[in-house]
Amino acid sequence: MNDPVQDEHGRPDPPNRAGEAETLLGFLDFLRATIAWKVAGLSESDLRRRSTVSAMTLAGLLKHLTFVENFWFSQVLLGEPEKEPWCGVDWNESPDWEWETALQENAAKLLNDWQGAVTESHALWQKACAQETFDLSSEAALPGGETVSARWILTHMVEEYARHCGHADLLREAIDGQTGE
Repeated sequence: MNDPVQDEHGRPDPPNRAGEAETLLGFLDFLRATIAWKVAGLSESDLRRRSTVSAMTLAGLLKHLTFVENFWFSQVLLGEPEKEPWCGVDWNESPDWEWETALQENAAKLLNDWQGAVTESHALWQKACAQETFDLSSEAALPGGETVSARWILTHMVEEYARHCGHADLLREAIDGQTGE
């Protein structure tokens, strides 16, 4: 199979004619690459900069998306135990823990952790697909016992990234004026 065509920002074009999973994964990879573009070339202080009344920063966004990747693909899709640093967090006490603690972390570490989580999510998806009975309707359990389908997980991840790409657009524009879809 040919590598997808990339735009001027290194984002892979989602496939025009593919199956459901391939299409959702194509859009998810496009949105992941948009986040990479929005944080590229920024300084430590830029990644920590708040531009509105919100406490949101690009550093916090990277750490949040690292958590999201781990939660949905590892914990929910494959039922693996929660990993560090997430398993030590009292989410009731600190519901914004990842956003807040990102401000004390090195920017390169935040970026590497997120990129590693994306790579791991790709591998975990392939691991799920290798199961003989797996398809998009396969159910996965949330921590409270409710179930969602693999289709729901992919759709939710596209929604999650799309929302945060909008945040990243605004944050990046406030830092240096760079705009773009």
